[in-house]
Amino acid sequence: MTEQYPNRIVWAEIPVVDMARAQKFYETVLEEPLNLIDEEPNPTAMLPYPGGVGAAGHLYPGTPAKRGEGITAHVAVFSELDAAMERVQQAGGEVVSDVITIPAGSFFYAIDTEGNSLGVFKV
Repeated sequence: MTEQYPNRIVWAEIPVVDMARAQKFYETVLEEPLNLIDEEPNPTAMLPYPGGVGAAGHLYPGTPAKRGEGITAHVAVFSELDAAMERVQQAGGEVVSDVITIPAGSFFYAIDTEGNSLGVFKV
C-alpha cells in the first residue's frame, strides 16, 4: 500500500439508545445538521463531514458503555469552548471537566444524552 493516511482513526460509531434525542444533542453541540439515513440494517445519523481527508462517524442504535468504561469520541467545534459548554448543557448533556489545553489545542470532556464520553475540541 503506497497511500499515506492522515489519521489512524478513520471512523467512529457512537452508540445511542434514543436516535432522535442523540441527533438533536449532536446537532446542537456541533451547530450543524446530521444526515439521518433510515436504511437497513440500522438507521444512522452521519456526523457532519465536508469530505476530503480526516476522520468521520455516525450515531447508530446501540447500548453505550457504562459511564467511564467506554472510549471517548472527540468532535470539533468552531465556536469558543465556553459557548460549546453551554450548548452541551442546553441539549441535555453534562460538562465533566474544565477546558484542557494541550499542544494540539483546547478541549473539554462531556457526557452526551446517551451516556457516552465526549471530548469537544476547538478547531
